[in-house]
Amino acid sequence: MRRARNIAGGAAAVTAALTSFGLPAKGESACAGADDLRVPADAEDLEVIDIEFAGPESTLFAHLAKPKRESTDPLPAVIVIHENRGLTDHIKDVTRRVARAGYVSLGIDLVSRLGGTPSDPAQQAGRYNMTTPAGRLADLQATVAYLATQPDVRGDRIGTVGFCAGGGNVWALAVSGADTAANVVYYGSPVPPADQIPNIKGAVFCHYAELDRNLTNNAAPTIPAMVNARKTFGFSVHEGAGHAFNNDTGNAFNATVACEAWARTLRFFATHLMKE
Repeated sequence: MRRARNIAGGAAAVTAALTSFGLPAKGESACAGADDLRVPADAEDLEVIDIEFAGPESTLFAHLAKPKRESTDPLPAVIVIHENRGLTDHIKDVTRRVARAGYVSLGIDLVSRLGGTPSDPAQQAGRYNMTTPAGRLADLQATVAYLATQPDVRGDRIGTVGFCAGGGNVWALAVSGADTAANVVYYGSPVPPADQIPNIKGAVFCHYAELDRNLTNNAAPTIPAMVNARKTFGFSVHEGAGHAFNNDTGNAFNATVACEAWARTLRFFATHLMKE
């Protein structure tokens, strides 16, 4: 249990970690609160660094985290895609949570072309809104290519997870035909047209919210599209939750739902990224 907690990053994720170790678990448990998931930048079990690498039109900025370990075997990787406020401290924290689960984790800054995410929260949404769908997609495709060339990354085991606008960018990257093996969408917007779903190569898991009715209704048509295209996917509508339920820095945060969703996310990644 201690090993599972250290790797999974919180009590809610212990079940997923135990399952990946082939150990019995009593069922999904909710973590006590946001602090049970948060991972500090100076965590002793992680290597954490802010990096830059070449993009198609500019230098791309990112927050990189990975487990400290003796082995040099390559690990699966996950790209963490931010909300419409850019690469904030919250998204950097989520990046470290993914790393603690055993992945090379890269939080990409999709505002890099405009100089990066502003430190002033009042400017963040406006700066993101100056980016374009085509530019964001190109930068995400470059991020996949960058990770695939890293010696400590399994190039055939790259996943994505994104929140709100970041979830929309997960969708956009997936329907572009990117070689991503596992894609997790948290209340993602915009939702792709059904006729683009056949382009998806990897598995998809969607987290939407009961009280986020308009967006959840807009996302619902992806279910028959996935079925008809014979895609591997899961779709969860979380009872009693609203939009942005995972963001523990906002008023919509729902600790119980966020922890349950995170456990499912880690189990999904373990299934599709950790497999031989």
